[in-house]
Amino acid sequence: MNAPTAVAVIVLLGAGLWTLPGWLPPAVIRLREHIFRRVNGTEGIPVPGPLIGAEDFERVYSNPAADGRSRGAGLSDLFWYWLAPGPQMHQEHLEPGDRYRAVARTTRQVLAVPHSRSDELATAATRRVLDELPLDRTSFTRVRDLMMPVWAEVYHELVFQEPCDRRVRDLIVANADDVVTALKGTRPRRMWRRARLTRHLRARVDDGACPVVLPEPFTAEETTWYLQGAFFNTAVVQMSEAMAHILLCAASTTADPDDDDALDRLIDETLRVHPLFGIAHRITSAPIELDSGVTVPTGSVLLFNYLAFQRTGPAGDDEFRPGRWLTLRRKEAHFIPYGITANRACPARGVAPVMLRAATREVLRRFAVTSTAAHTRSLPSRGPAYLTPAGRREPGSSRRQWMRVRDRWENAGRSVLQLGFGTWMVFDARRQRLCATYFDQVHQ
Repeated sequence: MNAPTAVAVIVLLGAGLWTLPGWLPPAVIRLREHIFRRVNGTEGIPVPGPLIGAEDFERVYSNPAADGRSRGAGLSDLFWYWLAPGPQMHQEHLEPGDRYRAVARTTRQVLAVPHSRSDELATAATRRVLDELPLDRTSFTRVRDLMMPVWAEVYHELVFQEPCDRRVRDLIVANADDVVTALKGTRPRRMWRRARLTRHLRARVDDGACPVVLPEPFTAEETTWYLQGAFFNTAVVQMSEAMAHILLCAASTTADPDDDDALDRLIDETLRVHPLFGIAHRITSAPIELDSGVTVPTGSVLLFNYLAFQRTGPAGDDEFRPGRWLTLRRKEAHFIPYGITANRACPARGVAPVMLRAATREVLRRFAVTSTAAHTRSLPSRGPAYLTPAGRREPGSSRRQWMRVRDRWENAGRSVLQLGFGTWMVFDARRQRLCATYFDQVHQ
């Protein structure tokens, strides 16, 4: 190789390396999607999509025939894999019937607390966690990690009606963290981390020390799986994800922590731009006929895309603007942050907004939030941010720039990990066939 050619190769390699954070992650995402389709096949009818438009989204979602949860959908094997142990007791994946109604009734009873109590629980837990941060300097944190102990304490107190000690809090956080990192493909699932919480919960149920117990004919094991899935998995994960999004958005705007209406607008706008739910799949138990003349056959897998739906209607833009909620009505906005009431909306939709506001209020009263990290709906970075105690100087331009560069390179490396771990888990879930095997055994 002559000197000019060598120089050219070096320049090209250097340019490729320098621009790697820009082109590698999108390329890896396309490859992951290709692998997912090759392994699982193309399944489902996207809603909104070519067959069912945004104008029919809520009507189809609310249709009584859009009630199948897991049985008959290949995608369910993957979701059950991620939600193990006991995914068959996860409220979201229980099929319609007496078992679902009993579980849903129990969840409603646990969450039937006054708003004042919800505010009190979230405020107190947030204070305890924030007290662990230094008050004499700026702290770097991953907001999702910071907030997980908050919700571990809150939901432990709701379920057990007693404070959560540090050892149990660590068990809950380890379980929830393992579930969400596996879901995002940043690590493979580690069942031993989840099993420690399962053993603790089972011991409490067996000892009669748990006020929340499913009625007969549910077993102690099924109650344990239900508690772990509903409260110490889904609730902790979703509330922590929500707070990560809210506080990153708070870093880009101004919200008075003593103005609850302003906080509500901040939270609503965050959940509009970054909905917590990505795609919910439902299996039709009967044909669904649309006014357009289209008939959705029995056994169809409907893929309800929250983000795509919220990008239609009068609030369909990508701009983050909390002020829009001063004049825009929720019912007009194609805005479904907690799902649709007629088809198993989020059971925490009553307490969650109050708790999110309380936690946000407490953080913003104590700290200024600064972040220059990329903010996406999936947020695999866990929400990098600087927290600066009130009254102290916030990070300067050099630290902000360092965070931006660091985040870009972390994202490049993380995308490769997601490709490897995600591919392995897709294959492993298909091999184990947790959902399909369960229904084969139940109905054999």
